[in-house]
Amino acid sequence: MEIIGGGRLEVRLTRADVGKRVSVRYVTDSGAPGGRFSDAVGVLTSWDAGVLTITRKSGDAVRIPELRLAAGKVVPAAPARRRGPAATFPELSRVAARAWQPVESEPLGGWTLRAAIVEEPGDAGPAGRSPADGPGGAVAGRRVGFTRRANSALPDGDPGRPVTEALEAVRKWYADRGLPAYVQAATGAESAQELLCADLERLGWRREVTAELRIAALAPLADREPGPAEVRLSRTLDEPWLRRYQRFTGAGPAVRHVLSSGPSVWFASVAGTGEVPAAIGRCVVDGRWAGFMAVEVDPALRRRGLATAVMAALARQALDEGASAAWLQVEADNDGARALYEGMDFAVHHHYHHYRQPEA
Repeated sequence: MEIIGGGRLEVRLTRADVGKRVSVRYVTDSGAPGGRFSDAVGVLTSWDAGVLTITRKSGDAVRIPELRLAAGKVVPAAPARRRGPAATFPELSRVAARAWQPVESEPLGGWTLRAAIVEEPGDAGPAGRSPADGPGGAVAGRRVGFTRRANSALPDGDPGRPVTEALEAVRKWYADRGLPAYVQAATGAESAQELLCADLERLGWRREVTAELRIAALAPLADREPGPAEVRLSRTLDEPWLRRYQRFTGAGPAVRHVLSSGPSVWFASVAGTGEVPAAIGRCVVDGRWAGFMAVEVDPALRRRGLATAVMAALARQALDEGASAAWLQVEADNDGARALYEGMDFAVHHHYHHYRQPEA
């Protein structure tokens, strides 16, 4: 908001500010005297028919009739993080993509179309969700995509055509493969994609899942106590590890391809009472970054420090390879995992969302 001489509020916004980060104060009830005020900070993604739309860092949109505006102004990009390494959105987006590579990909201008198709067994139940996004409603006996991250269009620049035409090309590409079309887009960081998210929602694409990409310094994680169990590290994705993973019914070539992809991939496991490990994890080292994924613990053995032990062992390996920063992804509604990572000093850098094509 803007307060000028005499304590008076002023609106210093115009339609030319669409696409900029703004702060506004508005009346939430009617414009009658005594109406209550609320504030919104985010990217001004539209100003049409007398209504402003502001997309917050979380990706949630606030629609405000312009007649209810009490104050507003353009504000600088969010300040640098006070904890965790410095990082830009484009850098992290590309690092995350290299750590979870599809079987098939094709450029669409500055976008990348990605697919990793699995044949679901006819007697299998619906597939489970991956750590930060699932397969998007797998059905037994059908061709499905292994995780939304490996089966969605990833914007990284201009698609080279109007958004409506780009989305139609996305739909056709996935339809040719028997898959629903998804677009992965991010909010909450400088150079993120709030305007694209607003376009997707306007065109009827439905946000199915939101996840946080969190970052932290690597050394404090590696310095944690080893824990009560020995952690084995391997370059090899073996059958016992996959049995604990259990994020998809069957581990065909596409699943193995995605899990094994990345510049420097490590698999961690803690021995269990039988052939299935008590805990597992995966780390991809990529320059200064170490990405942590697929951290899972036997439900009967949770809250015993096994997840922390797995991540600490992987962090020490990543440090040996020259990494200094850590990242991971976690669904926004996974309160247990978010609390665990918060305790490890992982801070939210940005949110990303998977939008599914409108129903025909």
